[in-house]
Amino acid sequence: MQKYFHSVMLEKENCKGCTNCIKHCPTEAIRVREGQARIIEQLCIDCGECIRRCPNHAKLAITDTLDRLNDYKYTIALPAPSFYAQFGPGVMPHHVLGVLLELGFDHFYEVAVGAEAVSAYLRRYLDQSQRPRPLISSACPAVVRTMQVRFPGLLENIVPIETPMEVSARIAREEAMEKHGLKDEEIGVFFITPCPAKVTAIKQPFGERSYVDGAISMSSIYGEVLNRLNSTGSNLKSTLSPVQGVGWGKTGGENHAIKDHSLLAVDGIHNVINVLEEIERGGLYDIDYIEAQACTGGCIGGPLVPQNPFVSRVRMESLLKELGTRGEQELNVPSDDQFYRLSETILPRPTLKLSDDVNQAIQMLEEVERIYADLPGLDCGSCGSPHCRALAEDIVRGSAETSFCVFKLRDKLQQLAREIVDLSHMQPPAMGRVANGSKEDAKKDEFME
Repeated sequence: MQKYFHSVMLEKENCKGCTNCIKHCPTEAIRVREGQARIIEQLCIDCGECIRRCPNHAKLAITDTLDRLNDYKYTIALPAPSFYAQFGPGVMPHHVLGVLLELGFDHFYEVAVGAEAVSAYLRRYLDQSQRPRPLISSACPAVVRTMQVRFPGLLENIVPIETPMEVSARIAREEAMEKHGLKDEEIGVFFITPCPAKVTAIKQPFGERSYVDGAISMSSIYGEVLNRLNSTGSNLKSTLSPVQGVGWGKTGGENHAIKDHSLLAVDGIHNVINVLEEIERGGLYDIDYIEAQACTGGCIGGPLVPQNPFVSRVRMESLLKELGTRGEQELNVPSDDQFYRLSETILPRPTLKLSDDVNQAIQMLEEVERIYADLPGLDCGSCGSPHCRALAEDIVRGSAETSFCVFKLRDKLQQLAREIVDLSHMQPPAMGRVANGSKEDAKKDEFME
């Protein structure tokens, strides 16, 4: 089976086996066994929902540090638009970008510029495409991976368009090679990321390659940027920061940049799943395009952002108003549509099957139904599986036992207790004489005499 890279990892020392994570995982990718959470890599989509839910900080995202800048001759920072909303009033994008240069990057490229370019191509694509409606955004890798795992039949609805992150990285890399005569391998491009799913998209891209070399979490770099903003400020005077591109950092920003057509925006991975289920049932055919984001509020609500998402939302709105008062600058971005197209088709991911053999799978499914019908159906999660049906499937796969259910275990113990009590009243025949003597005892005594 194919090995997948995952940015979300388990810190075993911190895990208490509390089962909080298993109930919120959108793909049911976590089990708790022997007091420890276990992540099923075929099902994990690296959305980071478990990072958000774990009270013991036992889930973490593997990201890069600034030390990795030393691995390259020339480095470029790619800040996500949501990064600007992490700072207080009066902090503009050029302040933040100036500090990134002070931290050691040789250059920066605003992902907001790439988002603006992708928006323009999306408008053309929606006008021309005859693909089945509704089309679905490819921007959120957690949503795309959810569809690979749970909704493979809807993958053809995803627009075959690169993400703003990848478009920005490619433009920045090619500009650096042309301007400075650098080789591809001498350039390090680092995304300042709000979520672990972006890290996975870099390490295991949907296309042939990722133009990004690493990802630094917003939380890890936030303190250094804030300290420098407060102490030294920034030497940069202005940046491009197109308002519609920056708006991609929050829910509805992508649709706002597309403008026309029948558009729907949905955020929060469980809400996204509800919408995808509706599409599977044949609904929403009157919608042209769906902007779907796994995090509530969009990227400003990512698991790796330092700020409260409600605060970030207010700051993002204020920032967009401020940017809107400036005149838009002309962007130097590729006009060739092919530049924005995904190089490969997004395919379903093999997930946990009961069996590769159809006949055996049918038999195992019947066994699942039989076991499930015998379970209490409370979906309490104390067995370490997310719900009773999942436990039934785990039992059939051989990774769990019926006794994992505390209610079945209690029934078994009660039955055992009754048997023990019955046994305690029994005596071997040679000792089985009752004090007052029953008729049967008398007969036995008579027989024996």
